Amino acid sequence: MGDSVKRVLFVNSEIFPYLPQTRISDIGRYLPQGIQERKKEIRSFMPRYGCINERKNQLHEVIRLSGMNIIINDVDRPLVIKVASVAAARMQVYFIDNEDYFHRKHIYCDADGTFFQDNGERAIFFARGVLETVKKLRWAPDVIHCHGWISYILPAYLKKAYIDDPIFSGSKVVTSIYDDINGISFPGELKDKIAYGSLEQSDIDLPADATGADLARFAVKYSDAVIFGSGDIPEEVTGYCSESGLPVLPFREESFGDGTYIDDYNSFYDQL
Repeated sequence: MGDSVKRVLFVNSEIFPYLPQTRISDIGRYLPQGIQERKKEIRSFMPRYGCINERKNQLHEVIRLSGMNIIINDVDRPLVIKVASVAAARMQVYFIDNEDYFHRKHIYCDADGTFFQDNGERAIFFARGVLETVKKLRWAPDVIHCHGWISYILPAYLKKAYIDDPIFSGSKVVTSIYDDINGISFPGELKDKIAYGSLEQSDIDLPADATGADLARFAVKYSDAVIFGSGDIPEEVTGYCSESGLPVLPFREESFGDGTYIDDYNSFYDQL
């Protein structure tokens, strides 16, 4: 792409200060700002988890973007879009919201530490919600950068279900792989629920009770490039990335300490 990369869409599982500081939430906060400072347009999305204080963080609903419904497993659920501003970074964050999926007070697990049984559905709703909202914004991204497991279904939707949409005709997908849910399993029917539009069962090569690593490989299959965001990624995922022949940006711990990862990522986008 080179100099043609003008617009980058960030699809985040976590963003600080809306969630506590972690490697992923720090990147969600500072990478979009850094890319914007390097003269690219950005849009940034994350789920509106129930633990996010709307009043404190000044979230408000965007009526013109809300109002559509998303059907998963034959259940019709409304998509609500909210927005807030990170004043220090001069950027907005869009939040994908739905009462059934995102109003609980915990993020991925219940109070006992058990992974929510509907996390797969939440990932489906989030991915489709982001893509539908970007369509409504009429904002065509050159690069879509996915961070964290809850974004891992989006690449398949983009390459199959939304492939003919002119908004995404020039979009390249970069997936950052982290060690967030390596060994956790999703319910066996997840594969059936993902299918949508031109994304058919035969395109979804996930086993029953797919793990986080399986979902990461599924994301890589439909991505144009991969970034390793942590050093503890299972060999089955790193090996799959190597075999895929995709451009891969390796993990470099020191780049997160000195902030040079932002320049690394920016250059990586321009090489796609």
